[in-house]
Amino acid sequence: MGNSIIKGAENKKAKVMKITGETFKIRTPTTASDVIKEYPGHVLLESESVKRYGIRAKPLEPQEELKPKKIYFLVELPKLPEETRVPRRVKSAVHMSAKDRLECLMLSRRTGSDLSVVEQNSAVQVKMRLPRSQVEKLMQDSHDENELAERIVDLCLKN
Repeated sequence: MGNSIIKGAENKKAKVMKITGETFKIRTPTTASDVIKEYPGHVLLESESVKRYGIRAKPLEPQEELKPKKIYFLVELPKLPEETRVPRRVKSAVHMSAKDRLECLMLSRRTGSDLSVVEQNSAVQVKMRLPRSQVEKLMQDSHDENELAERIVDLCLKN
């Protein structure tokens, strides 16, 4: 009637080491989620992957099982300060609808000589691609919108 040592019980445990150097043993089979549920914000890293990949080592998936006789590191993921986070969406200074952006994209793919004439309600609509510099020059030379429209029509007739 004394203490007995069960041979093989030690072999079925995995060792987990915290960043402080403290270690504890876990009976296998168990999953990574069972270990990290007590440590929110932490992940488990396999020691072999840390040796191989260093800081780029991939954390274990929550459903992954821990293997006996292996060492795992319990590491807290660093939290990025709010001001260093990269915005997910870049806001444009130009406010255009999706339809307008698509139309601009379609116009940018056309050649300079591409003209299309569409008749709507007995009015004629002419679509023509002009370089931005030429449009800006026309706008600066014109006194009002009517004169600008006339100059654009004259340019269309020349082409």
